[in-house]
Amino acid sequence: MNYTKITEQSSLHDNLEQLSTLDLLRKMNQEDIKVAHALTNVIPEIEKLVEALVKRFDKGGRLFYIGAGTSGRLGILDASEIPPTFGMPHDRVIGIIAGGDTAIRKAVEFAEDNTLQAWKDLEEFNINANDVLVGIAASGTTPYVLGGIKDAKGNGILTAGITNNPGSPLAEESDIPIALNVGPEFVTGSTRMKSGTSQKLALNMISTAFMIRVGRVKGNKMVDMQLTNTKLVDRGTRYLVEALNIEYKDAESALKKYGSVRAAIKNLKN
Repeated sequence: MNYTKITEQSSLHDNLEQLSTLDLLRKMNQEDIKVAHALTNVIPEIEKLVEALVKRFDKGGRLFYIGAGTSGRLGILDASEIPPTFGMPHDRVIGIIAGGDTAIRKAVEFAEDNTLQAWKDLEEFNINANDVLVGIAASGTTPYVLGGIKDAKGNGILTAGITNNPGSPLAEESDIPIALNVGPEFVTGSTRMKSGTSQKLALNMISTAFMIRVGRVKGNKMVDMQLTNTKLVDRGTRYLVEALNIEYKDAESALKKYGSVRAAIKNLKN
């Protein structure tokens, strides 16, 4: 396959060790500014993915992320934030990393090189044709991710690929390629930088739009968030004060009684 591996191209900046701290930070910021613009170019592909997720949601369809290293950690991060933010069960958005949970904190040698392991990991969740699999790999060549995408397609599962190399094997293999061209990294090949940032933005867009479209946001508020700490109880209380024009203490009491902003609004309006 003939394509340009942008993630391995030499940085646009050189002699970094000779720069002052201020110059390093300014130049990094100059590169980071390019990231959001790269997302603009793939909004149609992200839209297609979100619509596919919404279509499958009522059938019990789930969103799976697979990745290795930084990409895998970002998928797990996004998945882990869905239950507290939107009150969804933990088994509706699932992140899987090559090497298992150990790899979240510490690199597991050669885990990403196993082309068969991703499908084995996915089978533990009984992945099926109602689900959607998103592979994340800056290089677009990670064997673990490519193997999982190919096996999923072979089993009738819709796939998407988030990569920073347009035309890469992951982009070519996925049903919905999301190719984020952010250019060479500030430190050559260090895809934890712009590539990782662009992936995080894409994942934010995918999961947040998905949750909004399936009714987990009212107006612009997180009405189903889990009330797991004082800050969130206060936030939910203020939502109720605004929505129902009631006193703070009454709103707080109702929130604790009914367990969520949505439930409190429903019961107090009836």
